Amino acid sequence: MTRLAFLGPRATFTEQALLSLPESDGAELMPCVGTTAALAAVRNGDADAACVPIENSVEGGVPSVLDSLVTDPPLVIVREAQVAVEFALMARPGMNLADIRSVSSHPHGEAQTRHWLAANLPKAAVLMSSSTAEAAAQAARGEVDASVSAPVAATVHGLKILADDIADNAAAVTRFVLVRPPCPPPAPTALDRTTLAATTDNRPGALLAILTELAVRGIDLTRIESRPIKGIRDEYWFHLDCTGHVAQPAMGEALAALHRRCLRVRYLGSYQRSAAPGGNGVGGSPANGSATTAPASPEPRDGYDPARFAAAANWLDGVRAGTLA
Repeated sequence: MTRLAFLGPRATFTEQALLSLPESDGAELMPCVGTTAALAAVRNGDADAACVPIENSVEGGVPSVLDSLVTDPPLVIVREAQVAVEFALMARPGMNLADIRSVSSHPHGEAQTRHWLAANLPKAAVLMSSSTAEAAAQAARGEVDASVSAPVAATVHGLKILADDIADNAAAVTRFVLVRPPCPPPAPTALDRTTLAATTDNRPGALLAILTELAVRGIDLTRIESRPIKGIRDEYWFHLDCTGHVAQPAMGEALAALHRRCLRVRYLGSYQRSAAPGGNGVGGSPANGSATTAPASPEPRDGYDPARFAAAANWLDGVRAGTLA
């Protein structure tokens, strides 16, 4: 039986996204405490794949997921789902809005209801939880007065909804991805997305060089986001979403070119874009405080050295075969 980990506990938006994927049919669903734990379950063999949130239309990328995807052993995305995000304020039966002195939610839940909370519960302490479902569980246990959670969590945890549809942005959508160890990517479709991360020399024009490799091949860059490399000050991973599939010549050429130019490239998957909900379509510093720097590059990387061409070609063959990432 296929084992699928997800950001738990039960009644999270992540479980809702996972249940919308065909892989969940007949699978054993494994709720995990946190996205890092869900991805670790795949890496250590306890799960075959994991479903985690990667991006919210209001708050952007999910930092813990972006950071974990560039660590080893590598993982790749094989499918995505988008879920419309709806929030409700819920509490134990017998409580009213005037009784609320503390509210718990996931950081993204808090961010998407911040103005509503400030206007309606200005004196309540807002606390962070590992998920919106866990926040509801905390309210049910009496650890907090109320939670901002998905409406389904009220039924699961025996809570009363005090206010519904409290999101500041009614059109908010969260994108979730199904992640597994490296494997051959799903077959190309007419609506594909390729996700990757790259880090390069800290020199003028380095980021422009990355973007140029995509632009000259007509590849549409749909998202770019930077995350600090842990333990190396002023160095960053650039997380990119592009339209296209690694099996297509233009995308393959672009990935090989980035492999030549960049210090590191992590291929994170090519997969079909999911339709928007209700829509039509398409789809740092080290722990001890001391500063360190990345090893100096002997010379700017122009991507045209024959040895780098050969290495990039071998890497691309491995990516397409599902043995490298």
